[in-house]
Amino acid sequence: MKSTFKNFLCCAAVLLAVLVLAISGGQKRLAAATTDSDLTVNQILDRVETQYANSKFSADFIQKSTIKAMDITDMANGRVYIQYPGMMRWQYEKPDQQIIITDADKLWIYRPADNQVMTGKAPTFFRDGKGASFLSDIRLIRQKFDISLEQGPAEERDLFYHLKLIPREKTLDISEIRLLVSKKSFHVLQVTTLNFYGDETRIDLLNFAFRDDLDDSLFSFEIPKGVDVIQIDE
Repeated sequence: MKSTFKNFLCCAAVLLAVLVLAISGGQKRLAAATTDSDLTVNQILDRVETQYANSKFSADFIQKSTIKAMDITDMANGRVYIQYPGMMRWQYEKPDQQIIITDADKLWIYRPADNQVMTGKAPTFFRDGKGASFLSDIRLIRQKFDISLEQGPAEERDLFYHLKLIPREKTLDISEIRLLVSKKSFHVLQVTTLNFYGDETRIDLLNFAFRDDLDDSLFSFEIPKGVDVIQIDE
């Protein structure tokens, strides 16, 4: 049970990390309706893209994952590093250490406690725009999703935009994604992913730091000797 849930957490994180990989160009079918805001969806996305385009940044994250059928909820936290286009490093500290790395071509998921590395091709693994990968290329949201501006709780309306993303290509992995966007900074502060089974993964992003000093070595991985290697493309 624990091993199964750890696998779910890892994939959920990668999928969320991959949401950031899937957001570039194309403005057809984009909802322009407004709710409690004087900005349209297009205007909000324009400002978000301005913040993230060609960027390098890091942030702390807190992840809450729930498997509805098993009534299991677990928490994790760590730090994420993102570099446009498509490069990510999700470094989990608690409850178990694990690292999810992509250089936009290859993918590595390393679990030191299990002496295991899962590896494959990032484009194959992330091809449906799963998870939070859109953060590494924020523009892809317009291509992959139909987007609407939702009315949030009354106490949040002066602080946040609530965006609802419905994938244009239906899969069991994702039924809906919700983004919480700061009205002040236009940072994406929360990503919630739901699937057709009712499972939910929410990632809160804190302590943003846009920076030019991220080393390319953060987004590559040398497999340690003696670890079990599992190919996930097959």
